[in-house]
Amino acid sequence: MKRICYILLSVAVIFVSCKPETLVNNGESFTMPDVSLSDEEIDNGILTPEILWKFGRVSDPQLSPDGNTLIYNITYYNIEENRAYTHVFSIPTKGGEAKQLTTGNYSCFNARWISEGAKIAFLSSQTDAVQIWSMNIDGSEQTQISNLDISINAFKPSPTGDKILLTSDVKLDKKPTETHEDLPKAEVIVAEDLMYRHWNNWHDYAYSHIFVADFDDMSVGTPIDIMPGERWDAPMSAYFDDSEISWSPDGKKIAYTCKKMNGKEYALSTDSDIYIYDMQTGKTDNITKGMLGYDKYPVFSPDSKMISWTSMETPGYEADKERLFIMDFETGAKTYLTKDFDYNVSNVVWPIENDALENIYFISDINATQQVFRINTKTKEIVQITDGPHNIFAILHKKDSFIIQKMSMSMATELFELSKEGEERQITFTNKHIYDNIEMGKIVEKWITTTDGEEMLVWLILPPKFDATKEYPAILYCQGGPQSAVSQFFSYRWNFQIMAANGYVVVAPNRRGLPGFGTEWNAQISGDYGGQNMKDYMSAVNEFKNEPYIDEDRIGAVGASYGGFSVFWLAGHNEDKTFKAFISHCGMFNLESQYAATEEMFFVNHDLGGAYWEKDNKVAQNSYENSPHKFVHKWNTPILIIAGGYDFRIPYTESLQAFNAAQLNGVESKLLVFPEETHFVLKPQNSILWQREFKAWLDKYLK
Repeated sequence: MKRICYILLSVAVIFVSCKPETLVNNGESFTMPDVSLSDEEIDNGILTPEILWKFGRVSDPQLSPDGNTLIYNITYYNIEENRAYTHVFSIPTKGGEAKQLTTGNYSCFNARWISEGAKIAFLSSQTDAVQIWSMNIDGSEQTQISNLDISINAFKPSPTGDKILLTSDVKLDKKPTETHEDLPKAEVIVAEDLMYRHWNNWHDYAYSHIFVADFDDMSVGTPIDIMPGERWDAPMSAYFDDSEISWSPDGKKIAYTCKKMNGKEYALSTDSDIYIYDMQTGKTDNITKGMLGYDKYPVFSPDSKMISWTSMETPGYEADKERLFIMDFETGAKTYLTKDFDYNVSNVVWPIENDALENIYFISDINATQQVFRINTKTKEIVQITDGPHNIFAILHKKDSFIIQKMSMSMATELFELSKEGEERQITFTNKHIYDNIEMGKIVEKWITTTDGEEMLVWLILPPKFDATKEYPAILYCQGGPQSAVSQFFSYRWNFQIMAANGYVVVAPNRRGLPGFGTEWNAQISGDYGGQNMKDYMSAVNEFKNEPYIDEDRIGAVGASYGGFSVFWLAGHNEDKTFKAFISHCGMFNLESQYAATEEMFFVNHDLGGAYWEKDNKVAQNSYENSPHKFVHKWNTPILIIAGGYDFRIPYTESLQAFNAAQLNGVESKLLVFPEETHFVLKPQNSILWQREFKAWLDKYLK
């Protein structure tokens, strides 16, 4: 999320430098949230919502130049205060005890090695505006080294150590109260074009820009905006992922991702590009002009002579295959490396091996897992390095090995060392005190045959202390996205282990429309909402409901986003009452109103086929004919409906329509609206309440 930046109304940004200040905690005492388990929780021995919010959440690992030490973030939540604290930790890569380097009643994050590994720079929120601080590698001598009239969102020191790039918000548009100066307390959103809101936020008259400044490890010089006056974001809205920006190893270039368009054009297009800013000339070049899909995540080769990035081919298709491209700066030649690889590419790493630049490593989703692969840039041969039921979702090069972030349905994110032969060694054990006392449900991989003769992977998550001689109620889990894999993720919201700990067998199909099974499987769902993917869901239910350990008279269906749509659709096609309870979170109910109310129009144009007023558009009209609201008269099953007030992707009014329709049709129903939440429920107390209501609703009808 973007942060407020401090600027003059004339749009001229003022930067102030000062000498370093020593970190002071203002005399306030601070105690990290208590994450130990109570005797009752240990005796109970299963995962609960309260325990889930005791997990330390590991992120953003950074490897020291000598490869011996990792710094990384751990975020802990204080349930009573209803807030998070993020702080910086370190650990030897060979293993050992993690050390907390920062502490305080604020957050510290974005830690980066500086001074050739002798010091660490990081961001701290302890002042009114987020600023850069430095410390010794043991956490001592914490010193503020920037004092700018802006709040810094992220920063990256140059590989040469003499420059730094940072991102911050620049206000370029007038607020209504600046036009009507005599009405300073007026609150209004004024729009004359599209994209006046995006995912979770109203447009705030500001744009995320990239700045560069001199840097000497003790101070930050006057930053220069490399996007002056430009009314677009880098990194891009709505995630503002700083992985979209990179330095060349020689420090002479910055590559960044940007979608340089506004309003209606922005809402209809996925045409982002890779831009190269030359530090010496100040000139910016677009190297992907004419490539009309998403181009993202630039990574330079170690010699700075080439660059790689991921690219989608189809305009307006946000879930298209993520292809790997490289370009030679000298010749300008572009090479599509993964043409014969039918899966996505992400998290590219380009290490030097034997003084050559032949191999690139990357992560791809395959068969509902995320694995590390290697591709030879000359032969284009691809080799899978890792295997197993896990998601690897970040990778750092460590001379002869890698550092990876890994999770599974039974393990939250931890850091591992990975050899280039695929052998793993765990480094961090952040949540060992929980795993040692909590029994996780067993994960079972099953392949079943669908109605059209295809093979589909289904995960079964069994309750802790599972007894095959007993009968259990079951939940069909409907995935969102719609093109998001039901992979080995550990979610802090839709957590399979909590569902299983509540006493349910979870049936989680990788239905049509999910990546990791080839581009055809992923693309099939577009224009076919309510079609084959719903048959895939029923194939899974029909396959497993006859298992002796599942009670076919106690099956429910749950899901969020497109999963919420799926629940609404299944509710209107439940004549045989296969399902005895439903839960829909932020689901699409009326596809016509969803089309007209969402923000990224390319999504509904591609996935629904077009606008509802295009009467001659057969694909679009078929989509709207399958809208769940057209089958609400057939609803016959209790349903819990949940929404967030700041959800602009699937506006909360979709859930209100569904609840009102259920009430008017006499269907037993309940509505939860979280006014301050978004497409996701993120605040600890709201999340715990969500989990309690989720369990209570299913228990009422399935137990």
